[in-house]
Amino acid sequence: MPTITALGGERFPNSARLSAAQAGDGVSTNIVDRGAAAERPALLTIATTVGADPACTYAIEGSANGVAWFPVLYAETATPETGSVATFFAVEGTAHKILLPGQPWRYLRLVYSANNNVTNTADLHVF
Repeated sequence: MPTITALGGERFPNSARLSAAQAGDGVSTNIVDRGAAAERPALLTIATTVGADPACTYAIEGSANGVAWFPVLYAETATPETGSVATFFAVEGTAHKILLPGQPWRYLRLVYSANNNVTNTADLHVF
């Protein structure tokens, strides 16, 4: 079971780390509890380090109670008005996903699957 990490952590105010150099398949090392910031927009940042023939699929999941999980509506930074709940694939470097406000999630996690030679570091920033 991943650790639940509250916002306002070590790196930045209103930020929390989901994964630090995590490889393999499964749920992110940490689950973020955004608590009182539940209605505010957020930015998910995923930085990857890749090896030969890299591949990884990502699912962003939210929960109101930390038990029942569902896909979180996000948008790409290039098209912030276009929401999606689809899984997406690894890109080398850093990806940014806007987690759209007005969703009923308090807890957030990432699910990594089909991971081949990708190491992930992910942070959540709430505004």
